[in-house]
Amino acid sequence: MLTDFLIGHGFNFFASGWTQFAAAFGMAFMIMIVFGRSFIRFMHKIQGKGQPISENVPLQHRKKAGTPSMGGILILIAIFVASLLFMPMHNATGWIALTSLLMFGAIGFADDYKKISSQSKKASNGLTPSMRLALEAVCVVILAYFINRTMPGYVPSLSIVLGSSIELPLNAWHLCDVFGFPLTLGFLYYVFAYFVICGSANATNITDGLDGMLSKLYLPVLIVLVVALYGSTRTGFMDAVIFLPETNALYGVLGAAFGAVLGFLWFNARPATIFMGDVGSLALGGFMGTVAMLLKSEIIMGVAAGMMVLILLSSFTQTMYFKITRKITGNGKRIFLRAPLHHHFEELGWDETKIVDRFFIISVLFSGLALVLLKFA
Repeated sequence: MLTDFLIGHGFNFFASGWTQFAAAFGMAFMIMIVFGRSFIRFMHKIQGKGQPISENVPLQHRKKAGTPSMGGILILIAIFVASLLFMPMHNATGWIALTSLLMFGAIGFADDYKKISSQSKKASNGLTPSMRLALEAVCVVILAYFINRTMPGYVPSLSIVLGSSIELPLNAWHLCDVFGFPLTLGFLYYVFAYFVICGSANATNITDGLDGMLSKLYLPVLIVLVVALYGSTRTGFMDAVIFLPETNALYGVLGAAFGAVLGFLWFNARPATIFMGDVGSLALGGFMGTVAMLLKSEIIMGVAAGMMVLILLSSFTQTMYFKITRKITGNGKRIFLRAPLHHHFEELGWDETKIVDRFFIISVLFSGLALVLLKFA
């Protein structure tokens, strides 16, 4: 909006993606810092007792009771305002990324609202897992459809790209005809999108368990996505990415996300004065997966988010192992002292700050590996 206006009035340096990134970053960060404290007071007032602390977390977390949640609402506002001001308005990629943020944020809002209104301490006091996964599947199908339509003509329709030289053109693999219509492997593109976007959303959601942890693990992944974006809009800079000039609109959106998450960390660092809630964690995760698909850098994003993936897998394996052993022996067994992974280390006696900082270091290492793969894979 503002970018188009300024370019139209001779301020051509706003046509630069990096200018849009910096301007959106500054605007989103300023919104978080300026309105953060008043927003926290407002949420504390309307939520009363705040988010109930689940009975399935370590005992030391009980002292966090009364802390307001749903800080992700301000994150989303900051990202939307900054993005709409500084991204090109006539480019679909920016709108798709913001749509994913809105869709998954809405699911997270419903989940948070149910938790806070019920004030139940059970782990399942929000939306049921099946309901959440079903809603996320609907969002993914819509997003994947429009992501596929943004691809330039030299990228095969409904294709999965592994680097710039390996493409799996799923829609070109004909299986059979059904009532005269060709049935291809194109549907696997939507399955792949579900694992990428829904997996990202749930990984960030489970990672949001300690003060400041999700923000610290999320920022290195954003840096990798920004570098991937630069590579996809410059020919000859990186061999492992496809030239996708239309993704230029994502500079402003990623800048806004970076500024908003960094600004939220100011208030969410230990001891947190507000929690992000599912409205923030699900939205940021769905956004991360959507941007990765727009850049055809899904594998790179998965490597960069390796720490989040490990946290998600720890919860999944703990649950499955418990169910399987209970069915076989009648007494469920556990791999970890408590899942997700950060709670396991809490049970071992690690300080919360030490867990967050060490996980952050590992996240930086994963992101560094992703950057190497971006350049040389």
